[in-house]
Amino acid sequence: MKSAPARFDAEGLEVTQHFATSDDGTRIPYFEISQVRQEGEEPGPRPTLLYGYGGFEISLTPSYLGAIGKTWLERGGTYVLANIRGGGEYGPAWHQAALKEERHRAYEDFSSVAKDLVERGVTDRDHLAVRGGSNGGLLTGNMLTQYPELFGAVIIQVPPLDMKRYSHLLAGASWMAEYGDPDTEDWEFVRTFSPYHLLSEERAADYPPTFVLTSTRDDRVHPGHARKFTAALESLGADVRSWENIEGGHGGAANNEQAARMNAPLYTFLWDTIGGATGSGATDSGATGGDA
Repeated sequence: MKSAPARFDAEGLEVTQHFATSDDGTRIPYFEISQVRQEGEEPGPRPTLLYGYGGFEISLTPSYLGAIGKTWLERGGTYVLANIRGGGEYGPAWHQAALKEERHRAYEDFSSVAKDLVERGVTDRDHLAVRGGSNGGLLTGNMLTQYPELFGAVIIQVPPLDMKRYSHLLAGASWMAEYGDPDTEDWEFVRTFSPYHLLSEERAADYPPTFVLTSTRDDRVHPGHARKFTAALESLGADVRSWENIEGGHGGAANNEQAARMNAPLYTFLWDTIGGATGSGATDSGATGGDA
């Protein structure tokens, strides 16, 4: 009876599902949204944004992507949504497979999707970026520190990154069933996915351009995680920039205007880093965002 207005031009876009093979042989589904290649179009890598979460039994299901459609897909980018373990896409067992000492499964799954995109010729390292927020920020923080060779850019939003301190900050104590208790012997496995502790001076030159975003008013993940991680990357001489909104809570923005202001530099960063010669308007800094 009613429909909201279209927020972007979806003409020529197609959605396909694919499966990557993780390190332990598990098939990991992911969805790819991209422009159909025209007859006679030269094959080659496209700017590709890979998104994931992988935690707390939260399923990433299809939805209308207004801001992503306008700032990324409409301009020729490819968007990929990975359904890695830790989420709930295949029920509780899919979530439980990546808890505590098995957390590495989520990161192996996500990196396997990145590798599959390159193997399939969708993109290459220089045109592939990852984005994640909250638990997804922990995910992309681990992509930066454990798999820097796979990505041309990394976006880390409202993230827990210092996993030694996370349980002492704001709502962190409520996540110990997911990650473990770092004040016990659990630290032996928690430290293996604590991006702050995995930063390495020897690998700093390999870290791709990174954008860390947080909110002063975040009442779930303390902004100190993002601040100290950014400072540590700066001390290592890495290519990093940060954005901290003074409002917005865990979402990083309190209203649509703030969401647009946050997304504008985010997508400009992506086009400037992985847009390259294949990206339409790769140096255009006029991208705007927000899901309004």
